[in-house]
Amino acid sequence: MERAKTVAKEADFLGGKSAYQRRRIECWDSIAETQKSNPFNSHYHRRLQEVYSFYIPPGSKVLDLGCGNGDLLASVKPAYGVGVDFSPKTIEQAKRDHPELKLFCLDVSDLCSILAENERFDFIILSDLLDELWDVQSVLQALFRYCHPGTRVLLNFYSRLWQIPLTLAQWIGLAKPVLMQNWLTREDVANLINLSDFEVIKSWSEVLLPVPLPWLDPFFNKFLVKFWLFRSMAITNLMLARPRTNYHAEEERCSVSVVVPARNEEGNIENIFRRIPQMGAGTELLFVEGNSKDNTSAAIEAAIRKFPEISCQLFHQDGIGKGDAVRKGFSKATGDILMILDADLTVPPEYLPRFYQMLTANKGEFINGVRLVYPREKEAMHFFNFLGNKFFSLAFSWLLGQPIKDTLCGTKVLWKKDYLRISANRSYFGDFDPFGDFDLLFGASRLGLKIVDLPIRYQDRTYGTTNIQRWKHGRLLLKMVFFAAQRLKFV
Repeated sequence: MERAKTVAKEADFLGGKSAYQRRRIECWDSIAETQKSNPFNSHYHRRLQEVYSFYIPPGSKVLDLGCGNGDLLASVKPAYGVGVDFSPKTIEQAKRDHPELKLFCLDVSDLCSILAENERFDFIILSDLLDELWDVQSVLQALFRYCHPGTRVLLNFYSRLWQIPLTLAQWIGLAKPVLMQNWLTREDVANLINLSDFEVIKSWSEVLLPVPLPWLDPFFNKFLVKFWLFRSMAITNLMLARPRTNYHAEEERCSVSVVVPARNEEGNIENIFRRIPQMGAGTELLFVEGNSKDNTSAAIEAAIRKFPEISCQLFHQDGIGKGDAVRKGFSKATGDILMILDADLTVPPEYLPRFYQMLTANKGEFINGVRLVYPREKEAMHFFNFLGNKFFSLAFSWLLGQPIKDTLCGTKVLWKKDYLRISANRSYFGDFDPFGDFDLLFGASRLGLKIVDLPIRYQDRTYGTTNIQRWKHGRLLLKMVFFAAQRLKFV
């Protein structure tokens, strides 16, 4: 008897799922031909195309679940684009409009029927799909097999606050009619992502004004929606996530390049050689000397002779600023992992293995040193410098959409392959950063890399004086905040 009841409940569950899916297929088939002509839909989806194109570089390998008419997938210009939707009429239209894409009519739970077991994608899109799914968690879990460690899942779903306005818009014909939806909160989706072995990198809101009004809708949808009071009223929530893999790089096989920009640091050079740890398959030191007024260059040459067991090269800077020195050092580096170490030794070299372990264990893809957690030594950071760092950490956390506690800590660590991608896209931001920190942070954010803070104890200088000019460079940092807002936030 109990077995019969169990079978009956299972049949009811499966029957309910089948009926749920059947009603949705009928609904989407019925509106397939009118979907593009609706001005509300067109305006809303054009904005989504702008957002997705910002995060997905052309030439990527992209899977779009619930691809609809294929416009969103086509807009990101994939080298290999696969779209899946359960509405036959919608897919027919998409195939006519976008013959360059591989489009399939099937339920997203049946991906294994069209994708090879070893198929992997750079980006997976779920746009306005979670609201329609019978079981969100099972779909997210099924995606994991199509991810490599660098895959990014980009999704958007309606804000619950828009449930009543959208219902009214549908009733008067301004929005497409839909069946009952899930109306998930941002916390619901973040939890489901976590349960499915993914982790959220960043989340934000888009589309405050979903109707085309000249002059007004760009102001509402690109500017106002980014601020706290208004973003809660946006129509859709977006999330960028990555697979939480157990992937660990083989630590003993990863080589390391430590770039040391050095200007007027003669008295610190020998200590760097004495204290630099050996990591992974081998560690090379790359000094970039920046037209010093003391004997920094001679001190490096002498240390190279004194410590022949340490692989080291000396380069002379062509331009000016720490950023220029870092870029030259990275261009000469041969290691799998790139590290920056300030020559003043205020960040102890003994911390570098921690950065190495965080990166190789896939805790993050960009490891950022933080000087503002532990108490600082008396002269390590002046009061106004401390206040400035706190202000800019808040500003850049808002700009990047990820928590950044200390933007100007000199020690930053990333994979060389990711740096090459940042370098290839540098023209988007331009060569304007004299420090080098923001060039890397902005680039990492644009690529959707997981940025992780690593606290260190910041120590006093024992030789020389800082090259930072508090007020001059503070004004420059403010300029960079406004510049980054235009290029990263208000796009």
